[in-house]
Amino acid sequence: MLNKVEDNVYEVPQGYQKGMRVPGRIFISDDLLDMVEPGTIEQVANVATLPGIVKYSMAMPDAHLGYGFPIGGVAAFREEGGVISPGGVGFDINCGVRLLRSELDVGTVRPLISDLIETLFREIPSGVGATSRLHVSDRELTDAFLGGSGWAVEQGFGTRKDVEHCEEQGCLKGADPAQVSLKARKRGRPQFGTLGSGNHFLEIQRVSEIYDSEAAKRFGLFLGQVTVMIHCGSRGAGHQICTDHLGVLSGAVRKYGIELPDKQLACAPIGTPEAKNYFGAMACAANYAWANRQIISHWTREVFGKLLGEGEMPLVYDVAHNVAKVEEHQVDGKRERLYVHRKGATRSFGPSRPEVPASYSGIGQPLLIPGSMGTPSYVLCGQDRALELTFGSACHGSGRIMSRTQAKKTFRGTDIKKALQDEGIKVVATEPAILAEEAPGVYKPSRQVVDVVHNLGIARKVAQLVPLGVSKG
Repeated sequence: MLNKVEDNVYEVPQGYQKGMRVPGRIFISDDLLDMVEPGTIEQVANVATLPGIVKYSMAMPDAHLGYGFPIGGVAAFREEGGVISPGGVGFDINCGVRLLRSELDVGTVRPLISDLIETLFREIPSGVGATSRLHVSDRELTDAFLGGSGWAVEQGFGTRKDVEHCEEQGCLKGADPAQVSLKARKRGRPQFGTLGSGNHFLEIQRVSEIYDSEAAKRFGLFLGQVTVMIHCGSRGAGHQICTDHLGVLSGAVRKYGIELPDKQLACAPIGTPEAKNYFGAMACAANYAWANRQIISHWTREVFGKLLGEGEMPLVYDVAHNVAKVEEHQVDGKRERLYVHRKGATRSFGPSRPEVPASYSGIGQPLLIPGSMGTPSYVLCGQDRALELTFGSACHGSGRIMSRTQAKKTFRGTDIKKALQDEGIKVVATEPAILAEEAPGVYKPSRQVVDVVHNLGIARKVAQLVPLGVSKG
């Protein structure tokens, strides 16, 4: 039985499941709680049994069923006695979102929206197994694993300003290419500059509402402005890295005598060879994802430059959704280094954190929360209260309320495409089934999800973005 702590905060009591070391916390409204997929709360409780977990096992308002951890899950572990778990990161390591802004208004772009989306769909490959027109050598792949977004910029894909506006400046420290298998390399080498499939997208949007004029001005946003949101991750490289190390960590559970309620929570104590090797490989995948989004950004700018003469398109920010990072946080009045796992959750650092880019000092880190096709996306800014409540974390999207299998039984892709076109939204996809899997009705209402974190003071709403055209995998 869940206990309501306050508005938008529910507690999973420590006695909910045997072996819980801490309670669970779900940050969600009463209405959204009714939409949570079955089994999600049990996963929050399962995570609370892991060694070294600090304060709470947490879930954001977009939480739904995942592998081991719920998607939307957040958990922090002490260096001494804690663990690292691939289930707390996910298979698509550093799946994330970036936002490009233009100086164009919607009146200029709307007449060309079909040409823009068709050209972007053609120039930026998408779909399962999609390969790129960019072919890198094994040495270049290693450099990308180590350098992330900065490596892509050095290859001519963007500017140093882009790097400054990426979380972790587009490069997670501790990457160890020696821990990446040949199979992961083989899968990743041909996929730089590709979107992938599933919920990944490239979306042309307009700024439809401004909630915080000061923050919007600092982020370079204005009403009627055209923006581009890019959502993708580490492609086959990240998936293979997760798969490879899950096998190793499953053995580590037995080796180190860790009792788990779910084998999908495979983990290893921090500091052990298995944990170090996974972290080094995970950082490679995270950096691959930042390089991937950087290349896609460059090609997007080229398309806008060719069709509209607008090729600069500065990066507002780039956020990671699936990653484990070493961060310093206050715990019981003491500063501690923690391994913070965010799986389907966005870092939300307020003005007090030095990690916030200098250009956004006094405002907080931008958060980019995508909706589903046809529904609004949001730009928020991090708040210091998130450090107290969630180790500086917030939601990452709308959150599914039904599986892809169920979605394909419920919706027809052709119907979804027509409905979106009737709303004036141009959509292209590799196949109709993708549109059924990602239909707006498959997700929680994005406005309600964002309102939870806004009302809790975890993050503050800055602007709403609505789609003009969508390229889907």
